[in-house]
Order: sequence, then structure tokens, then C-alpha cells
Amino acid sequence: MDYKYIEQLLERYFEGDTTLQEEQILKTFFAQEHEEMPQEIAKWSPLFTVVCEQPQLGEDFDERMLSMTEQATQVKARTVSLAQRLRPLFGAAAVVAILLTLGNAINESMRSNDIWTGGNRQAEMRQVSDDAPVAYDQVTDSLTLAKENIAPMTPADSLMGGRLN
Repeated sequence: MDYKYIEQLLERYFEGDTTLQEEQILKTFFAQEHEEMPQEIAKWSPLFTVVCEQPQLGEDFDERMLSMTEQATQVKARTVSLAQRLRPLFGAAAVVAILLTLGNAINESMRSNDIWTGGNRQAEMRQVSDDAPVAYDQVTDSLTLAKENIAPMTPADSLMGGRLN
């Protein structure tokens, strides 16, 4: 038998240049049993026997696929109630309410008892108001003493070198 034609068909098959009729010739050739097949051609026999054993898609394949895709693409509409639409806002409102409550509780606690200094703020304010006249008298005495002890400035003492205008 002439295997040259089969070798040419195999080369064209692997390059992707064969027609459907030529591929059918290769499938039929490898489906038959040959006693004197050359080793170069025999090594491709399992490839074409597997291709021949594949189930055919059938005539109604296109219709079956179209019906399956039509069923998958049908969208069913559902109604959404107002409560379902506002459900995310309910959670956010609850978080805000909790934060405001905690902030108010902390503010009231700090206002009634100064936890940072550990003392009573009203008592401290009374003590400062009692000490204010004493502090004023001390500052006034210090300024009077400084005024009496500081000599008046002369033009030579200035930084401008004696030029006072």
C-alpha cells in the first residue's frame, strides 16, 4: 500500500490545512487494521482511534443548547418591600444611637466628677477666687518696688547709639 499519501495528509493535518473530507480519510485509514504499517505512521494510530470513539453531538445539539441558554437567561422579578429597602439604614441608625448614648454618658460622668485631676472642680474654683486678691496685691507690690529701683533710661543706654527721637 502507498503510505506516502497518508504521510502527506498527516503533515497537513498537524499544520491545520486539511479539509473535513481529508480528516475523514485519516480516521477511516486508522480505524482499519494494517499489518505492514510503518512505525512513523503507526505512532499516530491511538490519536485517531480516540477521535473516532468520541460521541457525536447529534442533529438536535444546537436546539438543545439554545433551549438551555434561554432557560438560564430568564430573570424572575421579585418585589422588594419598603422595610427590606430600609434595612441597611436601620443598622446604621442603631450604631449612631449607641455612639451618641455612650458619648453623652461619658460627658455627664466627666462633668460631675473630674476623673482626670481626681479632685472636685468647684472646690478648686472657690480656692482660686479666694486667692485672687492676695495674688493681685503681691503683683502690685512687686511692680511698685521695680519702678522705684530701676533708674530712668538715658539716650546713651539705647540700642540706637544715643539717637532717640
